[in-house]
Amino acid sequence: MAKMEVKSSLLDNMIGVGDMVLLEPLNEETFIDNLKKRFDHNEIYTYIGSVVISMNPYRSLPIYSPEKLSPPHLFSCSFALSDEAYRSLRDQDKDQCILITGESGAGKTEASKLVMSYVAAVCGKGAEVNEVKEQLLQSNPVLEAFGNAKTVRNDNSSRFGKYMDIEFDFKGDPLGGVISNYLLEKSRVVKQPRGERNFHVFYQLLSGASEELLHKLKLERDFSRYNYLSLDSAKVNGVDDAANFRTVRNAMQIVGFMDHETEAVLEVVAAVLKLGNIEFKPESRMNGLDESKIKDKNELKEICELTSIDQLVLERAFSFRTVEAKQEKVSTTLNVAQAYYARDALAKNLYSRLFSWLVNRINESIKAQTKVRKKVMGVLDIYGFEIFEENSFEQFIINYCNEKLQQIFIELTLKEEQEEYIREDIEWTHIDYFNNAVICELIENNTNGILAMLDEECLRPGTVTDDTFLEKLNQVCATHQHFESRMSKCSRFLNDTTLPHSCFRIQHYAGKVLYQVEGFVDKNNDLLYRDLSQAMWKAGHALIKSLFPEGNPVKVNLKRPPTAGSQFKASVATLMKNLQTKNPNYIRCIKPNDKKAAHIFNESLVCHQIRYLGLLENVRVRRAGYAFRQAYEPCLERYKMLCKQTWPHWKGPARSGVEILFNELEIPTEEYSFGRSKIFIRNPRTLFQLEDLRKQRLEDLATLIQKIYRGWKCRTHFLLMKKSQVVIAAWCRRYAQQKRYQQIKSSTLVVQSYIRGWKVSLSTGFMYVGTWARRELKRLKEEARRKHAVAVIWAYWLGLKVRREYRKFFRANAGKKIYEFTLQRIVQKYFLEMKNKMPSLSPIDKNWPSRPYLFLDSTHKELKRIFHLWRCKKYRDQFTDQQKLIYEEKLEASELFKDKKALYPSSVGQPFQGAYLEINKNPKYKKLKDAIEEKIIIAEVVNKINRANGKSTSRIFLLTNNNLLLADQKSGQIKSEVPLVDVTKVSMSSQNDGFFAVHLKEGSEAASKGDFLFSSDHLIEMATKLYRTTLSQTNQKLNIEISDEFLVQFRQDKVCVKFIQGNQKNGSVPTCKRKNNRLLEVAVP
Repeated sequence: MAKMEVKSSLLDNMIGVGDMVLLEPLNEETFIDNLKKRFDHNEIYTYIGSVVISMNPYRSLPIYSPEKLSPPHLFSCSFALSDEAYRSLRDQDKDQCILITGESGAGKTEASKLVMSYVAAVCGKGAEVNEVKEQLLQSNPVLEAFGNAKTVRNDNSSRFGKYMDIEFDFKGDPLGGVISNYLLEKSRVVKQPRGERNFHVFYQLLSGASEELLHKLKLERDFSRYNYLSLDSAKVNGVDDAANFRTVRNAMQIVGFMDHETEAVLEVVAAVLKLGNIEFKPESRMNGLDESKIKDKNELKEICELTSIDQLVLERAFSFRTVEAKQEKVSTTLNVAQAYYARDALAKNLYSRLFSWLVNRINESIKAQTKVRKKVMGVLDIYGFEIFEENSFEQFIINYCNEKLQQIFIELTLKEEQEEYIREDIEWTHIDYFNNAVICELIENNTNGILAMLDEECLRPGTVTDDTFLEKLNQVCATHQHFESRMSKCSRFLNDTTLPHSCFRIQHYAGKVLYQVEGFVDKNNDLLYRDLSQAMWKAGHALIKSLFPEGNPVKVNLKRPPTAGSQFKASVATLMKNLQTKNPNYIRCIKPNDKKAAHIFNESLVCHQIRYLGLLENVRVRRAGYAFRQAYEPCLERYKMLCKQTWPHWKGPARSGVEILFNELEIPTEEYSFGRSKIFIRNPRTLFQLEDLRKQRLEDLATLIQKIYRGWKCRTHFLLMKKSQVVIAAWCRRYAQQKRYQQIKSSTLVVQSYIRGWKVSLSTGFMYVGTWARRELKRLKEEARRKHAVAVIWAYWLGLKVRREYRKFFRANAGKKIYEFTLQRIVQKYFLEMKNKMPSLSPIDKNWPSRPYLFLDSTHKELKRIFHLWRCKKYRDQFTDQQKLIYEEKLEASELFKDKKALYPSSVGQPFQGAYLEINKNPKYKKLKDAIEEKIIIAEVVNKINRANGKSTSRIFLLTNNNLLLADQKSGQIKSEVPLVDVTKVSMSSQNDGFFAVHLKEGSEAASKGDFLFSSDHLIEMATKLYRTTLSQTNQKLNIEISDEFLVQFRQDKVCVKFIQGNQKNGSVPTCKRKNNRLLEVAVP
């Protein structure tokens, strides 16, 4: 059901066409346009029936989170495909295989990781199950470290083919697994193309191993020390080799490697690295033949110590070759070229056999421990079809494997289609397709195949070369329609300038590939001299000894070992036989561009991959019968609203509902067929017509739902308004009645009071006098108010007249005077407050009163500056001339070394004394004092570094106004005298050490023995005084170079002085060591 839900979701909110089977019209241009449209909207997965096309986005997308693993959320087609395969295996007891193909950089390795992650996530839980899942997942980092490398097309390219069988029990829980590897690209060990790297493990070991481990393996962290490592791409952006090394060590521990096994593996890797540093030189023998000798035996000695091999045995194996025939043994010397071949052959065999041992060791750990019947899911991650500018034996073998995979892909796809038609009782129609069996036959035929002829040529006695192999191909394969060679008997290729004489071309299913025949015979032979095998078997290293069982003298086998081609052919045949017993699932990986960048879609590159993957042909095979098929239940659920009889609920069988639905829609009967559990639709147009009708019907249903909802909403609102109106009306009537009652009550009280007053006036006569008195009082009060009002009006009138007369004077001057007066008072107050708040006279005191008013901001800042300058002057006036000179030197030292030299902070608090030896007072140096007539600025004992071995000698360092002198500490005799005009530069490191170099002018008399390298405890003072003295005498600034790596001239050679961090045996004292003729290392704690 998971996959069916995903396929149904492809029709909802569809960007482009989610299943290429439904693409209309179908051609190469529309196919690419559909992929591009989906890629631009981050839709990287597209179906072709049950086949998944995966576009590499070169970035992380939010579609692989844990919540996406449950069936309703299987938005990733990789998860959906894995889910279908897993459920078929668990529920239907069908062995499955997932075939992941595509060219380098298309994302095959990442797709296989997603498949493994999904299987691990949906399986059962429990301690044992979790341990098995973790071991299966952690086998990936180990194999990637030893089998993957950075190439031009991919930063993590698999340089071997991997097939993993994951074994499950009847519940669907993993029991273990078995890994098979195919054709490791071992030639990469000794040579890498430009812009590519060796296998990851070499760089991870040198970057992530501890200093203790590197010392134990006799390695150094510098990549440039090893000839087998490419330096132009040693560092990869976004890749942390040190962190990956820790991940690999942890993964090996989880998989089940013991500590001594891990140590043994790393020792073999170190031995391979050091083999590349062995170099040979020619040496003539008495008989006139040339033999090879090892130039520097130190590397050989370290390799023998690592592997516990007798040095003499291994040295002889690199110089002699023993050939055995029945009872005879012939020993011949190896020239330089043959010695280098033997060295590289040993390195390649040692690494490839180590890789095979790793795979077998992982299989021992992850294999199922029980003997119950197991279900199997295979995951194949193998190299894709390769067409390079120069194609050799490796590409030929890889493309042969892809031909076989394409053959089984077409056969199994047709078989799956035919089985589904038979299962659903649908009539099967024959499908024409290109069968690439003729190409496979050309390569693998046991008598006339290219691999058979290559083996025959390798085993033939006499002179065997690549040209004789090509001549044989031209004789046997000249008439084959898929074979092209300019030297063949076929006349149509004689004038083909695109076909060189030393090449042949094969018309593969993916296109024509031109193969350079050079190297075919040697690479197929894959010879390792028996002397080297026997030397490896004699090793005291248990792992290395187990890798070379043929070296055992007791088990000497004079039979020639099988060739690389025949071994690979047998492995591919076994793989094909294995795949044909399983139900296939396909992921076709495509890379959108060669720049490994997101959001870039290269149409020509994608078109090339579509052609050689045969995707269009796959669509045509799928569409030859019925383009779309769907189970009755989801079909009826999706389209039931198109028929009144099935909407909204259908209570009968789903098939009957679909039949009624299609009859109601009047779809022609030739456009569909009813199977046992699915309906088959012949043309994509019919499906799109159903989708259009469904979309229109959904809009009508949405309109109906909106109408009913709006009616309900308005009716509910009306009833609420009606209820509110009744409540408001009741309260209004109540309020009106209460107000009317109050009015009637107050009117009644007034009438009552007047009636009572009238009654009283009738009974008493004196009421008239009281009335007259009240009226007279009222009149007097009114007269007093009028007089007061007249006085106030008159006063305001006089004021108005005065203001009118003096208005012009007031407006002109009063405002300005008030403003100036106010401002003067504010400033006066500001200065009085500042007087009481002044900070101390110390120049380093940064306190300053806060600003009281915003308009005084500039004044406040200027006053602060003036005060600071004044107190600095007061402070300087206290200095003597001697103190001023000392502070000037300290200031000069700050400008030269602050934030540049780690030693500088410790020199700040130390006074510059200059004359530390007191030559004038010490009678020991009387002779030295008499020889110097100038003023001595510096007299200090320094350590002069010996140019030959890096050891130090004590010398007296003297600086005068015009010269720099070196004298013997014991005798006081002057050893060297250098005019300051001949000093060009002083170099030192940025670290906490006292080493410095004095560079002299080339061609000068003083520079005859080269530059000087010193070590002093007063480096900062000496460099500062030398700089000031040179500037005063020559009017030129002396160049001070601060760098952790600089060059010095020792006689005729330039030597690099390199400062490194290291743990010192004698505490915190830096040490100097001459590494070679060009390198002097200073270890700083």
